[in-house]
Amino acid sequence: MNILLAVLVIALLGGLFGFGLSIAEKKFAVKKDPKILALEPLMPGANCGVCGYAGCNAYAAAVALGEAPIGLCSPGGSSLNEKMAEIMGTKIEAGGDTRRKIAHVMCRGNTEFTTKDYAYEGMNDCNAAALLFAGDNGCKNGCMHLGSCIAVCPVDAISKDKDGYIIVDEDLCISCEKCTQICPNGVIQMIYEDNEYAIECNNHDPGGKIRKICSVACIGCKICENKFPESGCKVDNFLSTFTQSVPHSQIAEAAEACPTKCIIKR
Repeated sequence: MNILLAVLVIALLGGLFGFGLSIAEKKFAVKKDPKILALEPLMPGANCGVCGYAGCNAYAAAVALGEAPIGLCSPGGSSLNEKMAEIMGTKIEAGGDTRRKIAHVMCRGNTEFTTKDYAYEGMNDCNAAALLFAGDNGCKNGCMHLGSCIAVCPVDAISKDKDGYIIVDEDLCISCEKCTQICPNGVIQMIYEDNEYAIECNNHDPGGKIRKICSVACIGCKICENKFPESGCKVDNFLSTFTQSVPHSQIAEAAEACPTKCIIKR
């Protein structure tokens, strides 16, 4: 009898507390701004933090409250910007570059082409390896192939192939730039998706030195720059780069003439 009474008392108290909580929830509920409610479903849900906020909903709230500008969400791209602007009742200024950018590994060196200084046996992490004589690669500017970028990619767009190369799946990449931030050598960089060519090297050592270390590195010879001025290539600090924002009529010829073939057709 005592047990039954105790159960009934607990059930009664539970019901009373539940009823009280439901009333309190309705009375003290904080209503969300309608603009926040409209913006949140549009967000990509990556929560990558590239916008500078804790997550997609935090950024949506900041935009709705006028604390953040539209256009900080790389994964959402131009289509998201247009939808957000419509909800906020603003206009996006014309003339901006809306081409999609994706992550790209600017290094072709692996054990086949690049020398090793020692046998690294530490943590499977590029930043950990970088603390030990800047890594085991002879080229201290190249990819370490340990996959710190793979670990931080929120959409599993980065992997390692059978030859040890780090590969970015461009279709899956959401342009969050987390991989560019984690790479200790800055090997992963953002390039335009529609670029036909990429200079896959991150070396800044003189040609005479890098030739002994990596057979596929840029040697700063300036053939691409001097012989093919319309290629857009420019050598700075022993590394050739080219402006991605405009098309280049001679880039194919420059790639063919490159002695180490580091200008790659994607």
